[in-house]
Amino acid sequence: MRYLVTGEQMKEVDRYTIESIGIPSMVLMERAAMAVAREAEKLVKKTDNIWAVCGIGNNGADAAAAARMLALKGYQVTILTVGNLERGTEEFHTQLKIGDRLGLSRVEWKDFIPGKCSLIIDGVFGVGLTRAVEGEYREILDTLGAMDQAAVVAVDIPSGIHSATGQVMGTALRADVTVTFGCQKLGTALYPGREYSGKVVIEDIGFPDISYERIRPFAWTLGREELAGLPARPAYSNKGTFGKVLVIAGSGGMSGAAYLAALAAYRMGAGLVKIMTVEENRPVLQQQLPEAIITTYRPQELSGESLGQDTVFPGSREAGAKDPDDGSKGKISDAWEKRMERECAWADVIAAGPGLGREPYVELLIRSVLTSAYVPIVLDADGLNAIADHPYLEQYYTENIVITPHLGEMARLTGKTIGEIQKSVLRTAMDYSVRHGIVCVLKDAATVVANREGQCYVNTSGNSCMAKAGSGDVLTGTVAGLLAQKLEPFDGAVTAVHVHGLAGDRYRKDHGSGSMLAGELAGKLGEVAKEAEER
Repeated sequence: MRYLVTGEQMKEVDRYTIESIGIPSMVLMERAAMAVAREAEKLVKKTDNIWAVCGIGNNGADAAAAARMLALKGYQVTILTVGNLERGTEEFHTQLKIGDRLGLSRVEWKDFIPGKCSLIIDGVFGVGLTRAVEGEYREILDTLGAMDQAAVVAVDIPSGIHSATGQVMGTALRADVTVTFGCQKLGTALYPGREYSGKVVIEDIGFPDISYERIRPFAWTLGREELAGLPARPAYSNKGTFGKVLVIAGSGGMSGAAYLAALAAYRMGAGLVKIMTVEENRPVLQQQLPEAIITTYRPQELSGESLGQDTVFPGSREAGAKDPDDGSKGKISDAWEKRMERECAWADVIAAGPGLGREPYVELLIRSVLTSAYVPIVLDADGLNAIADHPYLEQYYTENIVITPHLGEMARLTGKTIGEIQKSVLRTAMDYSVRHGIVCVLKDAATVVANREGQCYVNTSGNSCMAKAGSGDVLTGTVAGLLAQKLEPFDGAVTAVHVHGLAGDRYRKDHGSGSMLAGELAGKLGEVAKEAEER
């Protein structure tokens, strides 16, 4: 596990280390510069031209110090300063004076005539950037970004990327390598900052543990090698030892969602899986997954009456209900309530929603699950759409709920636009989890898992080959399979997201990026679990 910190948090660590512990700023800076120079050496020859582009803050001072270290080793380095030098930090001016005394080439950007360059050391902006890059600075970053032949090593964070959100602040310079100090910055783990950061190298430059105690990191991630969260399988056991999963999924013609979720639950180690679906899906599911128990229903059973395509239950948004306690919700039949109580009592975990569709009866189905179950519930897809369409259902949330929305479903749940959520994925997931006391798995290129205490996991496994229909159903089953084996909801969700991504990485390594099917992704879950078992 490694923590992900915001720029503000890291600045507090830096301040306390210097002011309270007494480690000089220049000592930390020299160690940071050595790390940058070390990574730069891997990308160039001594005959190549290197530009160290330095803003007037300590980020620029780091870049200037790295330039000096490279020059002393015989590399061809030019220090390019950006901004009003009179406003530079003390450390920045100290580094420039050292370079001047050693005869390093130094030019102000406004006087510089760009030529051929093989490597750019990006020290223009650091983690403190909070507003859009404009004017001369924007022109500089855009000019540097247009130099396709030059590799870029970013100092701490790519210039133009917000350290907490990963957003591009007007413009940003893409890095091949980002050398970050102390802890990885949150903005390099979230998109689009993650894409701009290239390979992230985390360097210990001497911050003591006591300095980190000044902050409370709320975000973290797992390395690709970390698989300790998968539960062990004792030798003396039976199928009941590893839990029973009830998958409530699949409308007519949507049996695939039910199949994929159930398959993933089995692949992740669940002992027994039952699929509850509409009657017409029985034949195909019995052939696709004979290992699963199949139990079916007809939508009419939920209310005890015939439901038409255009039925609108009182209590839905369409009917205009506002008070969830005004008795206007659609009535669930007594027979269905009793059946649902039996099904929920059988299960150790319930996964509900994939492929259910948005027919009116789904509202009753999801409500009956929420009110009948006393075990963890994983809600996905149309289960979440039912809640978005009928917000009173949120009153039935408990701490055992895990929701797994993609951005569109989260937009419907929160009333935000997808664009607004993309600008603050982590904060959106965290706010919803804290407000409702549940675990939220907000699926994106960098999936975020948040809990009611405000802790957030940012996933760094996985890749674009997983952007295929059915991948989300596989994740739902993966979460359910782990919860069935008694992992706590937050721990199980984090482990599932990490392993789901590792399965996608394994597929891409074996077969490339474009050909994967969701069923093949589920198959790779077993390979990841095998690797963990062999360690």
